Amino acid sequence: MHKGFTLWFTGLSGAGKSTISEQIYARLKESGAKVELLDGDVVRTNLSKGLGFSKEDRDINIRRIGFVCELLSRNGVIAIVAAISPYRAVREEVRERIGAGKFIEVHVHCPIEVLAERDVKGLYKKALAGEIPEFTGVSDPYEPPANPEITVDSSKEPLEASVERVWAKLGELELIG
Repeated sequence: MHKGFTLWFTGLSGAGKSTISEQIYARLKESGAKVELLDGDVVRTNLSKGLGFSKEDRDINIRRIGFVCELLSRNGVIAIVAAISPYRAVREEVRERIGAGKFIEVHVHCPIEVLAERDVKGLYKKALAGEIPEFTGVSDPYEPPANPEITVDSSKEPLEASVERVWAKLGELELIG
């Protein structure tokens, strides 16, 4: 039996949040856990449609995701979030709502230079050229977590290593058996 908790992946666009969270989701599902995955892009389409990318709208989006996570976690479901969530204060607000020991923050770090190289859509190049306003990490701020439970660097370690480190930390925290 698993406890309900929230596993929150934060980092810049293209850093690997969705890829790592999908792997963790699959493992948890395989182990019989009740688990839901809330991907930032999917949430924006379904739960936060109509919100823009101002600081206020981004905070509203993260609070909505946090509210869903709070409900899921409280009811014994593991909620996995993969969202840029650029502002530290609103992430900390969500952490407090969900509760101590039930909010596990994973910072997926990757330098902008590497992200720009990887970027198949060319969004970083456009943002760096000033063609995309309010692009997180370029023309809009990204505040990395002060004390995440886990930090992975997708520019320095393979996907499997990042997944294993997250999985091991969940075991260490006695959130999975």
